[in-house]
Amino acid sequence: MRVIDAGLDVRAFFTTRDGGASAPPFAGLNLATHVGDDPAAVASNRDAVARHAGAPVTFLTAEHGIAVAHITEPGQVGPTADALVTNVPGVALAAIAADCVPILLHDAASGAVAAVHAGREGLFAGVIDAAVAALIDLRGGPRVTGKLSASIGPAVCGRCYEVPAQLRARVAARHPSALSSTRIGTPALDLPRAVETRLAELGCHPIVRSRLCTVENENLFSHRRDGVTGRIAGVIVCP
Repeated sequence: MRVIDAGLDVRAFFTTRDGGASAPPFAGLNLATHVGDDPAAVASNRDAVARHAGAPVTFLTAEHGIAVAHITEPGQVGPTADALVTNVPGVALAAIAADCVPILLHDAASGAVAAVHAGREGLFAGVIDAAVAALIDLRGGPRVTGKLSASIGPAVCGRCYEVPAQLRARVAARHPSALSSTRIGTPALDLPRAVETRLAELGCHPIVRSRLCTVENENLFSHRRDGVTGRIAGVIVCP
């Protein structure tokens, strides 16, 4: 299994499709249970990720909204939500994605962590704001600034995410840095750049950002490129 270090001060990483037990079109380390893969293969893949994390992992089930779930026990099955947060040491959280943006957050002020799935609609609705607010709430006291760090995982880039002009205008009205164009000049959205901008506006520093595009890199899953496919994950462990 090959992973990408998230560059945070806690155990945190992003998976690739290398390794794992899944057969095509999910080969190999698919971590999603909802895409039609063999459940036994997915369970084996998730076990491998848990071993690498050193803890049972709660995997997020996204709904492309702004719901935040608080996880309090290792391996707890979380409700449907686009952000998971915890301040319980030893609890590991994971956000799965295949073109949408997986985000890992760490609050050094409290030790709390979050795993976030930011698709186009979740970004527009405010999932990043909701996740940051949930971490601030876990401090249980006066707000301390300059303690939040973030890592943005592989996602579809602004050159590959072609959208209708009206949709681009809608999203860019709220997130101007999302405005992009494809290589041939058609309307596009740059979700990773918009996520990075919003995290900075909310006081996150440092922000580590992967430049790997899921569509361009065949070592990553991409729903936009392949249709039926698996999912990678961003995993973070509360220290």
